[in-house]
Amino acid sequence: MNRTLLKLKKSFFGSAPLEIARTDGCSAELFVYESGIEAIRMTNRRGHLVVLPYYGQMIWQAMFDGVDLTMSSMFKAPRPAADIVGTYGCFMYHSGLLRNGNPGASDSHALHGEMPLAAMDQAGIEIGEDADGPWMAVVGEREYLMGFGDHYIARPRVLIRPDDATFEISMEVKNCAVDTMDLMYMCHANFAFVEGGRIVQPTSFTKADTVVRTSVPAIVQANEDYLQHLARMKDDPSGTEVIDSATGFDPELVFYLRNLRTAEDGLVHVMMRRPVGDAFVVAYDPSVFSHLVRWVLANNKQKVCAFAMPATCGVEGYSSEKLKGNVRSLPGGESTCFKIKLGYLSAVAAAAEESVIRGSR
Repeated sequence: MNRTLLKLKKSFFGSAPLEIARTDGCSAELFVYESGIEAIRMTNRRGHLVVLPYYGQMIWQAMFDGVDLTMSSMFKAPRPAADIVGTYGCFMYHSGLLRNGNPGASDSHALHGEMPLAAMDQAGIEIGEDADGPWMAVVGEREYLMGFGDHYIARPRVLIRPDDATFEISMEVKNCAVDTMDLMYMCHANFAFVEGGRIVQPTSFTKADTVVRTSVPAIVQANEDYLQHLARMKDDPSGTEVIDSATGFDPELVFYLRNLRTAEDGLVHVMMRRPVGDAFVVAYDPSVFSHLVRWVLANNKQKVCAFAMPATCGVEGYSSEKLKGNVRSLPGGESTCFKIKLGYLSAVAAAAEESVIRGSR
């Protein structure tokens, strides 16, 4: 693989947008939000991604063929915050890495761990070409080091290609310590809520395969009506195949998808088709991700249909997931990498993708 790396400095980001790199079909523009947070607009012939290179390398916005893939919220721009709920409006953030999920009564970790808002030590733009053609990527690095604790390096990456409305997200983690470290990771991709959207998945919508989460995290204000709604969803989740506000996604519904079949490429593919025929899509390697989580929320403050979030664990918090055996171990000196392909499909491409999913085995 041929590649060139352009290392970035925060001094490159100013009040005026600056195009820092351009290749045939892709470009990267640096700018700063009024909140002071640096951003990179990475553009191809189909659309763009806005990546926050020093702020957990979250993707603030994804837009292709004029369609905004991003959840709607009260946050019009990223904000400096102490935890993810203080700036909850992005398309994707990295959830983990030592801890993940909603902290339980015996947990002390932040919601979805230390990575979502992590201050990155380094950021850059990579340009290259491989067997699939030319590409451009935003890359970064963060060293986590805690006295009497863990020591790892996280290397996130977001890659686009000139004519593709799907893109690749990856997270490489290296344990720099001698001791084994806990590892929990989820790609928290917050797709837009689409009224009338139809979810196409390689498993059934029965209660055995689309399992509603009945535990209620501390951040959710539950009442008796909500608890009864969860009980009904537990018995029969089939009504969630088509996204309809009348189903009741306030405050939220969370599902664990089970018994997922793989396509001929060895990946699990999941899609949400919009009523006009186009779609949002996620594909991942189930040998890397043991769990698939769905989170749907729609109220007067925010709307999101995170229809497919690949994960190594559930979202019940460290203590609960540890008891279930869902917390992985990464031996000292070793590395692992998580990769997800996701994005937007035209109506024609979505029809072909649906055939792929229906044919999964």
